[in-house]
Amino acid sequence: MSLNKLQAAFDSTNPVFAMLHLKGEGTASKLETAKREIEALWAGGVDAVIVENYFGSVDDVVVVCDYLRTSAPEVTFGINVLNDDWRAFELANEYGARFIQLDSVAGHLDPAQDADFAARLADERAASKTLVLGGVRFKYQPYLSGRTLEEDLLLGAARADAIVVTGEGTGKETPLEKTAEFRRIIGAGYPLVVGAGVTVENCRAQLENANAVIVGSYLKDTYQDTGDVDAAHVREFVTAIRALDASLNSGVSA
Repeated sequence: MSLNKLQAAFDSTNPVFAMLHLKGEGTASKLETAKREIEALWAGGVDAVIVENYFGSVDDVVVVCDYLRTSAPEVTFGINVLNDDWRAFELANEYGARFIQLDSVAGHLDPAQDADFAARLADERAASKTLVLGGVRFKYQPYLSGRTLEEDLLLGAARADAIVVTGEGTGKETPLEKTAEFRRIIGAGYPLVVGAGVTVENCRAQLENANAVIVGSYLKDTYQDTGDVDAAHVREFVTAIRALDASLNSGVSA
């Protein structure tokens, strides 16, 4: 997918994708928390929410996706099913998710396993309308391919609609030099998403070589993944990104 298509898909210069971590005790509690967070995130201006089984289960993802489809159809959403890529496709197709996030699309498997993965991924993408945001050298993912970064990135770009780059962990700032290297390899016209550690203070630098952000911890009251989504943090973050969009579009430095 080209950069223009990503921007058109979300009607935004630098789309903001906000994580739903599915925090809570039991499915009912997780759903009620998700409802509150969806309301705060969407009212705060994010471009999409990502339903992820970070604290929850796949069944919790299903419950929240059903809520989004039936009770909040105006909310654009994506899905990340940790450790089960094919279930993510299944749920995206069933519930009408705009995209799925796969933590790794290249580099995380040995060559024999990778061949099977690539074939299955191609089949799933061909049978689905959902976009794929795919990680390469992603946080917590192994490096087993034996290929160079350039080889894995170019493979990843062919296997996904956008590449996601992160640093070492959740909430940790993505190294600027890593994002710059990814950009150099995949070229200017391919979408690159910063998947961790973007803040109001560093968003200009973080988006110098990227085109979208995935944000979770920074929107919480404690700025930690274990916290609760804070509406004021959401508004502050989205306002900073939109101001950056405006300055970039006008050619004026913020």
